[in-house]
Amino acid sequence: MPPVRRLTAILAADVAGYSRLMGADEEGTHERLQAHLRELVNPKVNELRGRIVKNTGDGFLAEFASVVDAVRCAAEVQRGMAERNAAISPENRIEFRIGINLGDVIAEEHDIFGDGVNIAARLEGLAEPGGICVSRVVRDQVRDRLDYTFVDMGERQVKNITRPVRVYALHREPTPAFALAGAVATSHIAAAPRLSIVVLPFDNMGSDPEQQYFADGITEDLTTDLSRISGMVVIARNTAFAYRNKPIDTRQLGRELNVRYVLEGSVRRSGDRVRINAQLIDAETGTHLWAERFDHYIDDLFVLQDEVTCRIAIALNVELVSAEASRPVENPDVFDYILRGRDAFDNYTKPRRQSLATAVRFFENALELDPGSVDAKALLASALIARVLDQVTVSVASDIERAETLVEQALAASPRHAVAHFAKAQVSRAQGIYETAIPEYEAAIALNPNWVLAIAALGQCKFLAGSIDEAIPAQELAIRLSPRDPRVVNWYWRIGMVHLLKSRTDEAILWLEKARSTDPEVAGPRAWLASAYALKDEIQRAAFELAEARKLSDDNRYYSIAKLNQAAPLAPNIRALAEATFFAGLRKTGVPEE
Repeated sequence: MPPVRRLTAILAADVAGYSRLMGADEEGTHERLQAHLRELVNPKVNELRGRIVKNTGDGFLAEFASVVDAVRCAAEVQRGMAERNAAISPENRIEFRIGINLGDVIAEEHDIFGDGVNIAARLEGLAEPGGICVSRVVRDQVRDRLDYTFVDMGERQVKNITRPVRVYALHREPTPAFALAGAVATSHIAAAPRLSIVVLPFDNMGSDPEQQYFADGITEDLTTDLSRISGMVVIARNTAFAYRNKPIDTRQLGRELNVRYVLEGSVRRSGDRVRINAQLIDAETGTHLWAERFDHYIDDLFVLQDEVTCRIAIALNVELVSAEASRPVENPDVFDYILRGRDAFDNYTKPRRQSLATAVRFFENALELDPGSVDAKALLASALIARVLDQVTVSVASDIERAETLVEQALAASPRHAVAHFAKAQVSRAQGIYETAIPEYEAAIALNPNWVLAIAALGQCKFLAGSIDEAIPAQELAIRLSPRDPRVVNWYWRIGMVHLLKSRTDEAILWLEKARSTDPEVAGPRAWLASAYALKDEIQRAAFELAEARKLSDDNRYYSIAKLNQAAPLAPNIRALAEATFFAGLRKTGVPEE
């Protein structure tokens, strides 16, 4: 008897990163996958008149009489998985990749065979985690029947299939939880998102295969790191790598991928040194907005890769927000106000009181337009509490109270919101509850490992909590990741403070002089430098630095020990160290007690 053949819609799904998940937690991963299949996948397949052909260990194979039902099932499964994963950390999420094809198969009771099945499996492998890829015949069958957008990923030569397969990524509007970024959408393309970028494969300027891995690693890590930035849309790596070794017109690329910015770069190795170039381009105008060159000795390529990608991601966060905030907009929306507020919050070229007042105003505008915006609440709380910590507010109690309320609302709505955890830490620090603040800073950093402000603040909080030596690694990391940051003067200063308090006077002078050279207009490092010079019996230099600190300070704190204690009180455990070092040096410089 000839085999039973039929035309069917084949849905193939697997779990992205299944081996890694099983290696980390074999039993837990198996149990969670089975729960997803039992509670979501199987009921959805049955609801849409499909049949689970078989489970494959790390996924499943299903068939449908209707290709419309198959696509609808895939979309609703991915949407359901996004909801189930919302409260789970990215590294622990079970995320399906799904491929769908329509083809003729050989059917048996517990399996189906043929090229139609193989193509579905290959499409599954091309999908991003949480994404869906379909063949051209599937796209043609459903595009006028379902409200989906299809993104043409081009023809792909896939394993064991003779002819290239035309691949389309799919997402449903307006719920982009499983959206795949790709090339030209076959439906209408809206204006590019405000923060949208493609990281093109970094060029390998040498012939060393190890260097190619390094270049590709930078591209992949940057794609991941930029995706962590709130509001950022980053084109998936599979699509970006399709442009490798092709002539690029950035404006045309921007239109194809519907992005505002393009990042490109190159890697060149010479002996024991490597040079990485990166440049950011405005895809609308072709204008170069930012460029950086990194020259390093090669000790450990992976450590170097991590450091370079972190530094680029940090710089791009600042550059993109600043560029978008400066674009003229006739009728600002919530995101416009958030971008402008973030730009003002990070502006250290103006007096801090003015910058934070501007940031508060923009975040309040955003909250007026959308009272439920978690981003607006968390950012407004951060700006309010920054006014308290920077001592530029006239309403300490009300700013702390309002920030605390906003943080509670933000975390209730989004427990994994990095800015909300940071703001909660800042509130606790302003209240002097350092042991409560430290884990909140750590939570913010876990969600955004490149956030230098949170890294430096964690070190400062540990200093205030009495673990003063633990402050140094955090400041050093912040300096390494963002060496041109306007806040770097504070990081140098804090390291110098620790060394002075621990009676390492020579080391203290080294770091405090770095702080003074970085920004001679900041009073604090000069006061500590005056103390350090005095302890070395360099009284003339100490007197000069003290006079400069008094001149630059906006109050009279450096005119007596009592006033300094009142303006910047130290924790009891730090004060004991300060008495023998910082205050002793100031007394030698001539600062009176009262």
